[in-house]
Amino acid sequence: MRKLLRLVLRFLHRWQNWLAGLALLAAMLAGCRLWPHPPLRQALPSSVAVYDAQGRLLRLTLASDERYRVWTPLEQMSPALVDAVLLHEDQWFRWHPGINPYGLLRGAWVTYVRHGDPQGGSTLTMQLARLLWRLNTRTPMGKLRQIGRALQLEAFHSKHDILEAYLNFAPYGRNIEGVGAASLAYFDKSPARLNLPEALTLAVLPQDPTRRLAATDGAVINAALARSRNRLFAAWVRTHPRDAALKPLFALPLALRPLSRLPFEAPHAAEEALRARRLDAPGAASMTLTLDLDLQHSLERQVRRYIEHNDARGIRNASAILVDTRDMGVKALVGSADYAGAAIQGQVDGTQAKRSPGSTLKPFIYALGFDQGVLHPQTVLRDVPTAFGPYTPENFDGRFLGPVTATEALVRSRNVPAVWVASQLAQPSLYQFLRTAGISRMASERHYGLALVLGGGEVTMQELAGLYAMLANRGELRPLRLLADAPAAPGTRLLSEEASFMVMDMLRQNPRPDEASGAQPMRLPVYWKTGTSWGFRDAWTAGAFGPYVLVVWVGNFDGSGNPAYVGIEAAAPLFFNIVDALEAERPGLAEPVHRMPAQLKRVPICLASGDLPNQWCPQRGLTWFIPGKSPIRVSNVHRPVVIDDATGQPACPPYAGKRTHVEVFEFWPSDLQRVFAQAGMPRRAPPRNDACVDAGRPDGDPPRIASPLRGSLYALRVKDRGRAPIAFAATADADVRMLYWFVDDAYVGRAAPAGSVAWQPHGAGRYRVRVVDDHARSDERMLDVALVE
Repeated sequence: MRKLLRLVLRFLHRWQNWLAGLALLAAMLAGCRLWPHPPLRQALPSSVAVYDAQGRLLRLTLASDERYRVWTPLEQMSPALVDAVLLHEDQWFRWHPGINPYGLLRGAWVTYVRHGDPQGGSTLTMQLARLLWRLNTRTPMGKLRQIGRALQLEAFHSKHDILEAYLNFAPYGRNIEGVGAASLAYFDKSPARLNLPEALTLAVLPQDPTRRLAATDGAVINAALARSRNRLFAAWVRTHPRDAALKPLFALPLALRPLSRLPFEAPHAAEEALRARRLDAPGAASMTLTLDLDLQHSLERQVRRYIEHNDARGIRNASAILVDTRDMGVKALVGSADYAGAAIQGQVDGTQAKRSPGSTLKPFIYALGFDQGVLHPQTVLRDVPTAFGPYTPENFDGRFLGPVTATEALVRSRNVPAVWVASQLAQPSLYQFLRTAGISRMASERHYGLALVLGGGEVTMQELAGLYAMLANRGELRPLRLLADAPAAPGTRLLSEEASFMVMDMLRQNPRPDEASGAQPMRLPVYWKTGTSWGFRDAWTAGAFGPYVLVVWVGNFDGSGNPAYVGIEAAAPLFFNIVDALEAERPGLAEPVHRMPAQLKRVPICLASGDLPNQWCPQRGLTWFIPGKSPIRVSNVHRPVVIDDATGQPACPPYAGKRTHVEVFEFWPSDLQRVFAQAGMPRRAPPRNDACVDAGRPDGDPPRIASPLRGSLYALRVKDRGRAPIAFAATADADVRMLYWFVDDAYVGRAAPAGSVAWQPHGAGRYRVRVVDDHARSDERMLDVALVE
């Protein structure tokens, strides 16, 4: 043991200087590796490859130095490509220190002694050094600089990083550098998906790309490139004998796509995404959008055809956006009819331009009215000349229809009813709603006034698409997504599920413009609305079908008007062309399943008034109703009048001993009677008899509340809260068929005179209970409710 120890000590003493030198060298190398230095990826700028949701290339941008260069990690390259490059360029790459003395000597001998074709003898590391520092290596001094830089690279970077950088910076002809850009440009695929003939073709290109790409633009590879590739394949088979069976593939023609045919798809969407990248992720070499290239092509095709067919009407530009309401991804975006069209300023993105929305905001006015208890879908509104302070709106057609239901007013886009609803809103107003929804660059609420209802403000197509997607998603607002990796943001509820459902149901009843011409019925319901801005500058149609929201705009980017720019005439046909095309192309398209809103009910109404039907209402229907919110009362438009058989006038009470009969008349306010007369539909005026009081009024007593008792206090135990309803009951005259119950003017339910209605108080307090019979006679009383332990 002592003898062995003496031998070791003698060896260390004899070689101590060498060992110290090796230790110092190892420490220096470790220090170089550990010393902070920028990664090789940052040495040269990168292009950006933009893909659709299915991984199809939309655009490959130029890097800042006008080169196509897409950084691709080594792990995302085809192993065959990596091995082929090493086999062809530098078989000793993994073992040499950055230079290969044998290769350098052989290159010097051939070049300077034998005066043959110049050979550099460069390793991959030396070639990378030449590319990074732009070295002239044709002179001995340049070659020495290259060797020094190669040693520097080996000292500071791993073999993995050097090989990765070389494959990303190597020249592949024209202005293409790196296998990532070359694979996309020539073969329309990522480097990971290259087959063996394609991988070997790219492996031999960097040695002489100019000569080997000559006469291959749009054609099969030339003979020089094919020979080089086939020689490499022969060497490849010696180390990969199993691939010999692939030899027939090398006899097939292999075409390289010319740079002139690089994809330039969805230009406006790609540019919007690239702008976002420059702000958020400046180093990203690729990005995936939510777009579906098939849907994008479909929208572009329909817009192009529509413009071609309507050029004679002066319609030369249009924009469209399609959004999937399930994840809020933008599936197609057409910013203009022709991106390259200078006459229409085609590079402007119409989906981001602020424009007057016309009547496309009206659905949200009605939704807010539903939530605030202003009306329900069958509430009868007045479409009559009306002044709202200094503001006197008119309808687009200059006519007034008189009494119209809320549904009809929205479908037929009547302005006066919409402004009236907006004037009744409290919190939020339409302005506050739009601000909460993220509509940008709005002036003050006072600036717009009620004109905001009819398009007095400005929105973008993308903002409008988000609003309609909110309706389709039952009142929940979520931001649009253009980048596939953008996280799905949580929704913000701006409308109740009930209000959103009712508005969508109203929009569904809007007949498509070609329905009268015998158009085929659609398989999917379409919920849509048009809009026309002042001066005929903008024609809009926005709506939902299946899982999508579609917004279409027709107009001019310079703001010039055209009488043809009417929503129903200019934008709606294009809207339905797109809807029909997508439904034909995707027969499996279906609307997302939504549950029925829990608080929504159906109640009977008198169609003439929109109120609960009395005994005399001849035409009845149903309406959606939100208990506790929707306004409701018993209709009094139809009223019975006792007519004296002898005089034909209303009889004077008492009626005993007189020959009388009862007739039902419509009692309309004077302003509506005037509108009916102007429309050529005069209503029969109820008869009058000024000779007596209450002439023609039928006999009968109003109902009397039997329960709850007058002046009583109902004490509810806290543990029974929500499970102890109070019964409402009343006595009624013999001519009564139905009683309607209200609490604080909120409709509770109906029952026959012999029945009762159960009401559950939501807490302690003082409530006003009212019962109305179907003759509009009523009774009411106060009810106190207290909670006790």
